Amino acid sequence: MSRRKAFFEGEKEKRRKEKRVNSSRLLDKAVDQFASLPGVGRKTALKFVLHLLKKDVQEVDDFLKSIGDLKKNIKECRRCHNISDGEICETCSDPKRDNTTLCVVENIKDILSIEATSQYNGLYHVLGGIISPMDGIGPADLHITSLVERVEQEPIREIIFALSATIEGDTTGYYIFKKMKNKEDLVISTIAKGISIGNDLEYTDELTLGRSIVNRVKFSFND
Repeated sequence: MSRRKAFFEGEKEKRRKEKRVNSSRLLDKAVDQFASLPGVGRKTALKFVLHLLKKDVQEVDDFLKSIGDLKKNIKECRRCHNISDGEICETCSDPKRDNTTLCVVENIKDILSIEATSQYNGLYHVLGGIISPMDGIGPADLHITSLVERVEQEPIREIIFALSATIEGDTTGYYIFKKMKNKEDLVISTIAKGISIGNDLEYTDELTLGRSIVNRVKFSFND
């Protein structure tokens, strides 16, 4: 079990042991479900539940249906591994995107962060994590093979590493770099060092992240 997963499991267990103060078991059950979400405590969960109780039945039904439809019908883009309504996501199928530039990210949240900057118009590739021996995550657990295949099959001229500024992020970048270094005419770069060491892209402000992408530098493991 990864450290992150173990932490969330511990938090869930704490919530289970908290004293119930509500007079309704139905209310308690609903609060428990909301409190199981990351970053949501029982007080916030109770606010959500009470808010839903004020809504019309149809509005609540629509809310629940949208969540159910999301879980049942959401797909993974077979090209970049982003979330998608179909086999290919809107970003990959957009003819206005620069198909010669490929930004490599750890997860879907990083795409949302980069898109919010409006400073990047290329394509993406979601690895699905980063190499972390401590968590039992190796190269075979990530979408690295499909990344290599894309570089071989598509007219990609530049790869941009937009990975977390951590040892694990650097290790992942170096592993991919070794896989790609013999590709002629392929530029391998990384976002500029405006991102603090140990920071995830999710928590970096849009201005800093946008400048880091625009001012990206050539990748070097010794940087």
